[in-house]
Amino acid sequence: MVARNNGRELLTVSLILTLALIHPAEANSDGDALYALRQSLSDPQRALESWDPTLVNPCTWFHITCNGDNRVTRVDLGQYNLSGHLVPDLGKLDQLQYLELYENDIQGTIPSELGNLKSLISMDLFKNSLTGQIPSSLGNLQSLLFLRLNNNHLTGTVPKEVTSLPNLRVIDVSGNDIHPSQRIPMHK
Repeated sequence: MVARNNGRELLTVSLILTLALIHPAEANSDGDALYALRQSLSDPQRALESWDPTLVNPCTWFHITCNGDNRVTRVDLGQYNLSGHLVPDLGKLDQLQYLELYENDIQGTIPSELGNLKSLISMDLFKNSLTGQIPSSLGNLQSLLFLRLNNNHLTGTVPKEVTSLPNLRVIDVSGNDIHPSQRIPMHK
């Protein structure tokens, strides 16, 4: 009887340790993606100072919100005078719901990998210095309600994949060099 209980206890401890290792690994991959963003940005106001890659959990970093599983759901870095580029690694934040990087001086193109953010509800990249075209991969964002890309230096047209998103309520591309090749429908 004692041997059987010890076996169960060992199995229970092993299971607990295994489960404990799963969540930090996910949180750490979120941290790796965010740290890649930090490395690509100039941060004169030191808003990203707490983004320490040696911490297992990025949920302790300022301007980051997480869910109960310690997965990143919000990046809130509007108006911090950040400059630099967006990184493809952001597309790995598969629980991200809000990407708030408005009113900075972020340059370069919008990475097509942002189309991997299946949980994204709001993408606010307005009032930056983004260039290039809006990636058609953003048409994969079936949960997207708000897409604000206004006042950048974007060119081309809004991809039909984006304009036909079923839940999209607001799309603002004003203040760019976007050609109105099609009417942008708003769903009710």
